[in-house]
Parts: sequence; C-alpha cells; structure tokens
Amino acid sequence: MIRSLLLLLALTGPVLAQAPDTSARPAPRGTPPPVSDFASWLDGFRARAEAQGIRPATVDSALADIRFLPDVIRRDRSQNEFTKTLWAYLDTAVSDLRVTNGRRALARHAKTLSAIEARHGVPAEIVVAIWGLESSYGAVRGGTSTLSALATLAFDPRRAEFFEQQLLDALRILDAGDTSAARLRGSWAGAMGHTQFMPTSFLAHAQDWTGDGRRDIWGDDPRDALASTAAYLAANGWIAGLPWGTEVTLPDGFDYRLTGERVTRPTADWQTLGVRATTGSLPGTDALSIRVPAGHEGAAFATTANFRVLETYNTADAYVIAVGHLADRIAGGPPIRAGFPRQDRALTFEERVEMQRLLADRGFDPEKFDGLVGPLTLDAIQRWQAATGLVPDGYVDPDLLARLRDG
Repeated sequence: MIRSLLLLLALTGPVLAQAPDTSARPAPRGTPPPVSDFASWLDGFRARAEAQGIRPATVDSALADIRFLPDVIRRDRSQNEFTKTLWAYLDTAVSDLRVTNGRRALARHAKTLSAIEARHGVPAEIVVAIWGLESSYGAVRGGTSTLSALATLAFDPRRAEFFEQQLLDALRILDAGDTSAARLRGSWAGAMGHTQFMPTSFLAHAQDWTGDGRRDIWGDDPRDALASTAAYLAANGWIAGLPWGTEVTLPDGFDYRLTGERVTRPTADWQTLGVRATTGSLPGTDALSIRVPAGHEGAAFATTANFRVLETYNTADAYVIAVGHLADRIAGGPPIRAGFPRQDRALTFEERVEMQRLLADRGFDPEKFDGLVGPLTLDAIQRWQAATGLVPDGYVDPDLLARLRDG
C-alpha cells in the first residue's frame, strides 16, 4: 500500500510514471555502498533489532540466511525510467482473461467475501480486483526473500530509514508467530502475499479471518489476505455504499479547468453543468471530482472520496482506475466506452522533469522537478494551457512538451 504500503506494483502491477517510488524525488544514479560492508551493517542492525525488544532467537534465526541482493538495488534505481500510458496499462490490467478469472474468484469465495463486505463495508468486487492486480488472484505472489530484499534496501542509503523500519516489522511478524522466515516471500521491494502488504501495514491491518491464530497472507488460502485488504481500506476511510466513481460524458464547451482532484462539487452541480454517467447515474455525494487522465480526447471519470481511499493503497491514478474498472467488470459492467489517444506515447522520466522546468521558466511553477505528474504539476500545466489558448485538460504528451520547448 503505497504511502504506508510501498511498492505494490513491483510484483505484477503497473510500471508507471507516478509509481512506485513515494519519496517524491528521482532515484539517485550513484552506486550503493560496497557489498563488503553489508555484513558489518547487518551486525549493527542486529543490535538495533534487539534494542527494539525483538527476541534474540528471532533475530538470530531471521538474519542467518539473509543475503545481499544486487538485482533489488538495480531495480530500485531504475524504476523511474519506465513509463506506460493509461490505455496500455488498462489493456493488461483489465484484460478479458483477468475479468473472467476475477468472476471465477468472486464465485469461488462468495461466502467469505460476502462476510468480509458485511464486516468492513468494502465491496467484494473491489477486494477481488486488488487481489487480481497484485498477484493475479494468488497465482503470482512473488518468490523473493522478503528479509533479504528489505535488508538490501535498508543497507542502501537511498531510503534506508523506511526500509529498516519495514525490516524491523518483518521480524516482529516472525516474533508473533504469523509465519516463518522461509515462507516470508514476496516482491523484490518487500511487498508480501496475495495482496502485497508491506510489513508495517501487515502489523496494523492484517486479519486472522480463518481463526487459526495466525494472520497468513502467504499461503494458498487467500481468506486472511482478502479480509486484511478490506480492513486496510476501511481503516483508511472507505465509505460503504459509495462507488469509487464512474465513466462520464462531458458536455460541449465544458470548462476543463474544473477537472482534477482539487475540484470537488456536489453531484447536483455537475449534473447542472451537463455531466452524465455513460451507464446508470452519477454517484450521489457532496464531493465528486472529474478526472480526464487521457485528456479531453480520452475517457472521463467522475470519482468519489473512495477513489482517494484506493490511492492510499497505490497513489498512481491508473492503478486506481484499473481497480475500480476491473471491479465494475467483475460485477458485470461494460468496458470503458470512450476511446483513447492511442497514437500518443508517455513521456520518459527525463522528459517529465524537463517539462516541469520549462513550466517554471514560463512562469507556471509546479514547485517540484521530480518527474511526477501530481496535483501541483497538473495545476501548472492547466494554467499554462489556458494562458496559451489550449484546452486546459492537464494532459501530458510529446506535443505538449514540444510546445513548451518552442516557448
């Protein structure tokens, strides 16, 4: 869960411009410390772990087989270089096969999921969609040693404090008896199990749904993991009975400066402006936002506060849209009806940083040159587009960069 559960996409999810690095800064291109220093670091960590109250026997057992994993460093240092357009991601994330398998998973675990929904208020389809994106419904849970991955990332100074805390919490999981070091496996970045929890979030939200005395998100039985996912979303503010959002059509002449997460209005206001759901009706809420992640030529979505709850699981908008849309498809809903500008490509990390610097040079400062197209950068783009006579939809593509370069 990115923000509190980091790097969920590392196993089977998207590789996007906004994810998975939550440090809001580019990955440094320098080299990590010499591998020869790893053993000394591990000795220091051992002392710090025991000072935290973790039993020496647990520490000794867990650290006995820890290894430095150079590929983890390589992947962490290179993640910002990869980009994918929304539509390319959705083609895979919400493929016909994933929808079909999701419906089968929903039917197979219907009784459990119904009970989880009754307790936590999170729709079964949302939980199943996250399961599908994170591990292909349990088929690809990751085979990397969580302890070795976390130790490697904690040894690297780039985000040492965060990952050392995760490693300490992984030891606490072992201390509690929820699993063994041998079964503590997952993605290269330390996310674990069916729905890819980081250790800190596991300790805060994992559930023993089966009642066997262990919170087991790693084994073949997914029930603890599914309940834990619902519990996480509920703890982060999921509003029962409120959809994540819906695809909408926007009227001719719509003011695209009203799009984005910063603008929230009651449903009735959007209806007055001519916003309509493509299927059914708009979600009824006092805080509805309009998002156009592919610009005015692509699909538009009206999103609720539950969209922002899903962002606590993963901050990438494409991931949240994929979860919501996959959940809708699993429930029998239609594909997205609008097209996408498939001729466009995503900007590289370096191009996005250049775009931010050019915006600042033109007097539309995004405040950060981090290559992440968050709310501040989106606002700067929209202001620049409006000032230059373009549709202020905040859409980022090579044409926008070319226009900025031309001044």
